[in-house]
Amino acid sequence: MANAYEKGETVRITGTFTVNAVATDPTTVTLKVQTPAGVETSYTYALGEVTKSATGVYYKDVNLNASGYWYYTWIGTGAVVSADEDYLFVKPSEF
Repeated sequence: MANAYEKGETVRITGTFTVNAVATDPTTVTLKVQTPAGVETSYTYALGEVTKSATGVYYKDVNLNASGYWYYTWIGTGAVVSADEDYLFVKPSEF
């Protein structure tokens, strides 16, 4: 599985926003992350919880502290209206 990680790893989740294949900054950027237990947390660029690395490219480092499927979605509004959902898997651990 390509998106499989060990429990306790920190991964960088990256979102890229484009308009007509040109990197563009949305007016607002939000990342929603859902843990395997179903707990959802929202992070925004406006509050400094998400980092901008280049025009249209944002990231958040997330600690994977539970085994199971983690879901996340990047949401852009305003100048770029977009939503992109994906997931990753944290392998079961005896520890």
